[in-house]
Amino acid sequence: MGQRLTQIATRTGDNGTTGLGDNSRVSKNSLRVHAMGDVDELNSHIGVLLCEAMPDTVRSLLIEIQHQLFNLGGELSIPGYELLKTEAVLVLDAALETHNAQLPRLQEFILPAGTRAAAQAHVCRTVARRAERAVVALGNEEALKDTPRQYLNRLSDLMFVLARVLNRYRTDGTVGDDVYWKSQKMASEPSAEPAS
Repeated sequence: MGQRLTQIATRTGDNGTTGLGDNSRVSKNSLRVHAMGDVDELNSHIGVLLCEAMPDTVRSLLIEIQHQLFNLGGELSIPGYELLKTEAVLVLDAALETHNAQLPRLQEFILPAGTRAAAQAHVCRTVARRAERAVVALGNEEALKDTPRQYLNRLSDLMFVLARVLNRYRTDGTVGDDVYWKSQKMASEPSAEPAS
């Protein structure tokens, strides 16, 4: 990768361009820079989430994800380079299976709400989806490996599951629940249960 930063205010971006890791310069409005920015924003939101109380297993998983997102940002900053490995996607797959197995089956849509930690996990989920869209848009214009797109797709799914885990987590030993959507359509429909 390119040199480490030795100063922050370089003024080289005053003309609306930014430097990539291969020393080329592109518009700050380019698809690549949008993808890099969305991944950076996602990583920052996970940093906010890590300020909350949570199970140790979730905390260590999120810290690992932060490192992998930094790898992803580095890969996006150097066209043709690979930093994010397919093994990182497998880690998310395993985490999805583990955490989802501990949750009750969903009977209704849930709102992005509940505890502050769960709500922040939903913010991470939505930013992950935006980052995924940015990577897909970039991949439609330039050659990209599959792993970045797959990682972000899987990560947004995982953040949904972790939001449900965090809504149940309480330090006092009680168990919380999801916040369910009150569908007007479903509320007005007659119950499907047989009359007693």
